[in-house]
Amino acid sequence: MNRQDISLLQQISGYPAVTITMPTHRTSPENKQDPIRLRNLVKQATERLLSEFSRREVEPILGRLEHLASSVDFRHALDGLALFVHRDFARSITLPFTLKERVVIDETFFTRDLVFAMNRTPRYWVLVLSEKPTRLFEATRDDLLEIQGGGFPMVHEGPGGEAPLPGGFGVKRSHIRDEAHRQFFRKVDEALKPFMNGDPLPLAVVGVDRYLAFFDEVSSHKDAIIARVQGSHDKTSAHELGKLVWPAVKEALAEERRKVLEELDKAVGEQKYVSTIGEVWRLAQEGRGRLLLVEEDFHYPAVVDESGMILSPAEDPEAPGVIDDAVDEIIETVLAKQGRVVFVENGQLAEHQRIALILRY
Repeated sequence: MNRQDISLLQQISGYPAVTITMPTHRTSPENKQDPIRLRNLVKQATERLLSEFSRREVEPILGRLEHLASSVDFRHALDGLALFVHRDFARSITLPFTLKERVVIDETFFTRDLVFAMNRTPRYWVLVLSEKPTRLFEATRDDLLEIQGGGFPMVHEGPGGEAPLPGGFGVKRSHIRDEAHRQFFRKVDEALKPFMNGDPLPLAVVGVDRYLAFFDEVSSHKDAIIARVQGSHDKTSAHELGKLVWPAVKEALAEERRKVLEELDKAVGEQKYVSTIGEVWRLAQEGRGRLLLVEEDFHYPAVVDESGMILSPAEDPEAPGVIDDAVDEIIETVLAKQGRVVFVENGQLAEHQRIALILRY
């Protein structure tokens, strides 16, 4: 799941749009109950639909829902499952974070929990540099999912890869091989670009020293790299790569938090920041946010006025007209306007009332 997936789900509208979410389990015996729980949720959704519509009216939705639920492979479950069904659309997503058990029938799909989890869970890209092949993974903590598409996995087919190096007197084979590798990693970097543009996450790169050096030399994504892991991992499984890469990424993210706190101190001195959720909301809406800092467990149910610029606290996040978490709305706004978001530990922004925004101007 990435931001493009959520954007697609949010574009689909028209009553009834059915969303089912539930926690799942990776191992036995806990996972034995997961198929039963899903069947019960599907039954609940069906009964609710049939209480409002005739079977003929919702038959396309019921058929898609039954088919989608029966196709879920619980042998490869992660921690959460979400099903989205509309008259002309059906999709299931397995997720490496838990979800509440819900059945929601509305004008649009219920994506709030997905947005929340995506914003608050460390996600990053992993690029494993190799001749046969270079692989790209979407990572959440130590869970890696290999990308199969967009040019990946990518095999080096030039000299020194699939093709032999030229021979003959005076031919500098090492020079030809090195230049071929540079050309190959330029292609890798170009193939990486749509993924980074669509979901601009931090990047971890894995490979032998030579490949890491070549990639650094030609890549337009150097600023996104937060961790480098040395070694040959052409055939290392996604599970083992996760164990290998996540500690390095975790350490890099901790270092990033230390640096942004220093950056905040500098912005305070230069008066290029705002704090308190009301001020942060207003300037984020104006597109002035360059870097948002927020404590990990800060949530803020709120009501927004008619102008869309002034927040007031709300007691009940489920009440009509209430934004269940204005913090997540701010995060989405800052990201949509090409800003960055960094989570810090609880208590580190106490003097700023748990949230601060470093401004572009």
